[in-house]
Parts: sequence; C-alpha cells; structure tokens
Amino acid sequence: MKSSYVNFANANSTQEEVVLNFGMNNNWDRMASEVEIDLTHRIVMSPFAAKRLAELLGKLVQQYEGRYGPMK
Repeated sequence: MKSSYVNFANANSTQEEVVLNFGMNNNWDRMASEVEIDLTHRIVMSPFAAKRLAELLGKLVQQYEGRYGPMK
C-alpha cells in the first residue's frame, strides 16, 4: 500500500458517484491572491461508500476532539 500526504481536498458528486480530489497547496503565504493546488489523487466511489466514509471520518474527528479538544 502506498501512503501520501495531502493538505487539500475537495469533492463533487453525481447521482451515481462521488469524486474526491486530493493534492498539495505548496503556497504557505495566507495573503497570496492566488493559490496553486497540485492535484495528485482522485478517488471515485459510490454514494453508499461515501456515506460509510463520512460516518467513519465523523467518528474519528469525535475521538480526536475527545482526546485533544475541539478543532477550530
């Protein structure tokens, strides 16, 4: 299995599929007028798989915040 680090994600969907795009924002200047994202990975899944993923991520965030406090 290959591991990758990303700091950017977005999602789109149709009735038949959910598409997740992941990549890197290498510009750390928060005042920059333009941001260039290097998209490196695309995951396509069914809406049912996306719902299971959303539930799993929700539980992980809840556990994280229980240990370390709320994220802002």
